[in-house]
Amino acid sequence: MSFPSIVPRADRLDRDIYLVLEDFRDGAAWREADESDVDYDTLIADLLSGQFKAPLRVLACNPIEGWARDASEDVARELERRLSAQDREIRQGLQDFIEGQLGRKIGVQLPLPLL
Repeated sequence: MSFPSIVPRADRLDRDIYLVLEDFRDGAAWREADESDVDYDTLIADLLSGQFKAPLRVLACNPIEGWARDASEDVARELERRLSAQDREIRQGLQDFIEGQLGRKIGVQLPLPLL
């Protein structure tokens, strides 16, 4: 007699997964996400479309490869790049996230040192 495994199949975990820590009225919590909606492109699209009202951090991990890291700054840079290319307005919570990660206002470039 065989029983179904409670261990997820490795192919479901052998990919980069992105999770968002969001600030809610009662405190911060990791947002639930459908298994198919935790990839980079979906994360960026969801952030741009307002699916997250007040993101604080983005965690990237790959369980099979055994790594996890804070991807907040990388995500903020990509969001700024896409926003400047599309010239669109964004919600205050997303603007706060981007500016907090980059340490400057959106669209403002730091001066280059003179050589």
